[in-house]
Amino acid sequence: MASDSNRRIFIRDFRLKVSIGIHDFEHKKPQTVVVNADLLLGPAEKAHGDRIANVLNYDIVHDGIIALAGSRHFNLQEALVDAILELCLAQPGVIEARVSTEKPDVYGDCRVGYEAVRRKTV
Repeated sequence: MASDSNRRIFIRDFRLKVSIGIHDFEHKKPQTVVVNADLLLGPAEKAHGDRIANVLNYDIVHDGIIALAGSRHFNLQEALVDAILELCLAQPGVIEARVSTEKPDVYGDCRVGYEAVRRKTV
């Protein structure tokens, strides 16, 4: 039986090394970036039946973020977030994605980051 409720899948505090930044020294070595992704899923088309084939496998999102992070240099956190949003919204059943990135090592007294929310257009 399909559910009428919305569901979410999330990845929180995912730390990875990314070539990111506009300064010359940022082009020389990857920086730690913390990624958070929250995916709003539409109503289930059928019951999950305790089978991975009936749900969104978060391995796809996790591994996709790793691949994106290593694919090129990003000047801006905004560009990395946009790429992750595209990845997330391309997944079946995802109707909205909220993605944030943080660069925890920029300042000693705070974290800096960027967040965006995008809804799939029908």
